[in-house]
Amino acid sequence: MDMTQVVSLTRQGQISIPAKMLAKYGKNRPTKVIVKAVENGWLVEPVPDILSLGGILHKYAIKGKTPAQIRKMEREAFEEAIVEDYLASVSDE
Repeated sequence: MDMTQVVSLTRQGQISIPAKMLAKYGKNRPTKVIVKAVENGWLVEPVPDILSLGGILHKYAIKGKTPAQIRKMEREAFEEAIVEDYLASVSDE
């Protein structure tokens, strides 16, 4: 189903997205969009709602640790990465 429709561009640079198009993507309330200049004009895309992303990183969650313990783990991982990077650069020489 083609959802192409002609809309007006006001002097203030505003357009209205037709209700049917908004409904198709569940955007029936005020939201932010990204407007990107492309070769032939503009591409308008909705900004993802942060709440809709809830839980997508759950498999990476560190449970049962305090913020201080997590920061220590991050610091240790960073230090290990630096050593690995250094050793890789030395072996390349």
